[in-house]
Amino acid sequence: MNTTHFYGNGKLLLSGEYAVLDGALAWAIPTKFGQHLQITPQESQQLCWKSIDEKGTIWFQGTYTLNDFETINASDKDTSKALQKILKACKNLNPNFLVASTGFKVTTTLTFARDWGLGSSSTLIYTVAQWANVNAYELLAQTFGGSGYDIACAQHNTPILFKINNNRASVEEVRAYPAFTDALFFIHLNKKKNSRDAIHAYRQKEIDKKELTKAISLVTKKMIECKHLTEFELLLTEHEQLLSQALGVPTIKTAQFADYTGAIKSLGGWGGDFIMATGNSMYTPTYFKNKGYHTVLSFDEMSLPLQHKNS
Repeated sequence: MNTTHFYGNGKLLLSGEYAVLDGALAWAIPTKFGQHLQITPQESQQLCWKSIDEKGTIWFQGTYTLNDFETINASDKDTSKALQKILKACKNLNPNFLVASTGFKVTTTLTFARDWGLGSSSTLIYTVAQWANVNAYELLAQTFGGSGYDIACAQHNTPILFKINNNRASVEEVRAYPAFTDALFFIHLNKKKNSRDAIHAYRQKEIDKKELTKAISLVTKKMIECKHLTEFELLLTEHEQLLSQALGVPTIKTAQFADYTGAIKSLGGWGGDFIMATGNSMYTPTYFKNKGYHTVLSFDEMSLPLQHKNS
């Protein structure tokens, strides 16, 4: 029996976190890491699901009825509910999804650690949407919610400028990285931030989101056009200060890394996942590893390479 395969890129939001929800221009990159989805027909009238992590370990298994995705068995209740929600939304968007089928064995395989926050949910949404032949942004809206920049990263192999216009995703490919990527590093903070919780908390903030959106968009444009590292560092700091004031939360550098000599910026929901720091290959990894943060990746180790880099 033939196996069908889909793949989605992971993502990192370099600018525009939170404000992207209200229409701010955001800059995001697809990562070398992502998630595979493999579907193999089988004789049983069931959907047998297996999820594998980056180490080859099965972290979730579930079996479901084909007609209404009811649980036959599942290794984790919460994960199973989330998966059922996705499958039922697919059926809602495409009533022909899995009609007159025999059965399927489905396997998802991550190439990054689940707690890295690089898009275990978004890559799943994107790949399942391809399988179900539905719009991935619509599937996201009916399940996890969010701006959709992560869905854009899943399907684009270049950096992107992302913006929500009239509730629709606007995506522009950026076919270059900054000239100083050798001075950019990504550090994992040893904990995962729940994106949905972060979005909910931001939604409750009574701030001038129109002004914030305008200011963040301007910083994003300057970041994309920036030619020099020193200017880029000032922009990272400005972006952090804008959101710190809006969220009422100190910047990550102020809170945890005040003695670091380079610039530091949170990526995504504040308080977890990855941060971006400027520095060099000698100082930066040593500094953060001495602080207990052992996942330190260079820009090239994290980002999906361009076919014609800096061209």
